[in-house]
Amino acid sequence: MFNQVRNILFDLDGTLVDTAPDMAHAINLVRQEYDMSPLDYSLIRPVVSLGATAMINTGFNITNSDPQFETIRQKFLDKYSENIFYKTKFFDGMEVVLDALEKHALQWGIVTNKPSWLTTPLMEKMQLNIRAGCIVSGDTLAVSKPNPEPLLYACKLLNCSPADTVYVGDAKRDIEAGQRAKMQTILAGYGYIEADTVIDDWKATATINNPLDLLSLLNIYQ
Repeated sequence: MFNQVRNILFDLDGTLVDTAPDMAHAINLVRQEYDMSPLDYSLIRPVVSLGATAMINTGFNITNSDPQFETIRQKFLDKYSENIFYKTKFFDGMEVVLDALEKHALQWGIVTNKPSWLTTPLMEKMQLNIRAGCIVSGDTLAVSKPNPEPLLYACKLLNCSPADTVYVGDAKRDIEAGQRAKMQTILAGYGYIEADTVIDDWKATATINNPLDLLSLLNIYQ
C-alpha cells in the first residue's frame, strides 16, 4: 500500500513530538494565577492538538466570546513559550523512525498549525531544524490545515509529488488536509485523541498505535 512512498510529512504536536506535558504545565500556571487548582493532565492531553482556543475552553470553561478569553489566552501562550522545552520529548520510538528514514534516504518534513514563533524555538532546541527537509508552520501561508495548501507547499519545498507522499497526523484536520492534497494518510492513534472520537469516520489510509509501526507500513527496517 505504501511501497511507492518516498516522502513523509509529520504533524508536530501529538504526532512527532509529545508537547502535551508542557502545554498542561502552562495552562496550570495560568490557573494558579487565578487561584484555581491544577487541572488533571488526563483532561488536558486529548485537546492539545486542537490548539490554544480548545486549551482555554478546557482549562477555564470559557469560550472565545468571553471578555477574559483573550487575556487568558495570551497568558497561556506566554507561559508556554517560556517553558516550551521543559518536558517535551519525542514519542517513544520516533527517534528510531527518523534515523531509519534518513538511513534509507527518504525525505521527511513537518507541517503544523503551530505558529512559527513557537515552532521555530522548539525545533531549534530539539535540533530538528537541521534535520527536517522542510518545516511549514501554521502562519507560513495565509491558510492552515485542514486546508491542503500547507501540505502542497511542503511538497514544493521537498521537490516531490503528493502522489508519493504520506501525511501522518493525530487530528481530523490532519487527515482531511492530507486527503484534500491527494496524499495517503496515516493516523497517529497514540496522539491526542479524545476517548469518544470515532476515528474510523476520518477514513485515514492506515492507523498506527506507536511510531515504530510506521516503519512496518513503509517496509523500512532499522
